[in-house]
Amino acid sequence: MLSEALTRAESLIRTIPDYPEPGVLFRDITPLLADARALRTVVHAMIAPFEGSFDVVAGVEARGFLLAGAAAMEAGAGLVPIRKAGKLPVPAASVTYALEYGTATIEAHDDVAGSRVLLVDDVLATGGTLVAAHQLVSELGGVVVGTAVLMELTALGGREVVGDVHTVFTA
Repeated sequence: MLSEALTRAESLIRTIPDYPEPGVLFRDITPLLADARALRTVVHAMIAPFEGSFDVVAGVEARGFLLAGAAAMEAGAGLVPIRKAGKLPVPAASVTYALEYGTATIEAHDDVAGSRVLLVDDVLATGGTLVAAHQLVSELGGVVVGTAVLMELTALGGREVVGDVHTVFTA
């Protein structure tokens, strides 16, 4: 059962049909991000199960950055961006993973070496990006202590691919 504050925050997420292509229901979190009270509520809900167990929050590009930055500030932890290929000046490692049509690559600096890492993203869909992020953190010498997402799209089966993921909302 969601608290009143979480129910209010969830109501701020817009569903936009047929974006970016026909048949897709895009979950637009920008109204939630623009509401300070809702943002604080969801960030706290995302990190609460992991309090005290992580040193660094790693956020997955791009909307995961926004949540990860807020989570790092809330927890007093460091922040490490996991970027799309070609966005970092000196990436220490990269992982390529399969998409529905083609592949994608993510990269990071080695700032997680020896750290306990909380992975944060906005949406868990098919799980490919988060699996790659787990692999990337491991290759860089970090230890993933948990994975938190704002919303899980349950019909897409990402949890079966990623494993244990803490979600605030499901759709």
